[in-house]
Amino acid sequence: MPREFKRSDRVADAIQRSLAQIIQMEVRDPRLGMVNVNAVSVTKDLSIAKVYVTFVGNDSPAEDKDKVEVLNKAANFIRTLMSKDLNIRTTPRLTFVYDKSVVQGQELSDLIARAVSSDKSHQGDDKE
Repeated sequence: MPREFKRSDRVADAIQRSLAQIIQMEVRDPRLGMVNVNAVSVTKDLSIAKVYVTFVGNDSPAEDKDKVEVLNKAANFIRTLMSKDLNIRTTPRLTFVYDKSVVQGQELSDLIARAVSSDKSHQGDDKE
């Protein structure tokens, strides 16, 4: 019977939980604000982890880029704390990437809401 999840998926989930806690409690950079760890993907050999993040209350894409750079500069510090938290032989190198899918999803949701409200207003005009 095949396993339901691959080891890399289980490690990615553990890393995501650990990172969310470490970034919230241990990283004290005022430039960051609130960070959401949306997803983590780990290579098959567990040597590299790509961490997809978004920021709460972001104002501009330039600020998001700066915040990702701050996280990438702190990656070794975060990796050290994560290695103490997780019980795995090798701790993957961390690469932080801004997750655009949340912003794109919000834009699509806004477009759909505008289309629905426009449709309703046009239907109201037709009935009269």
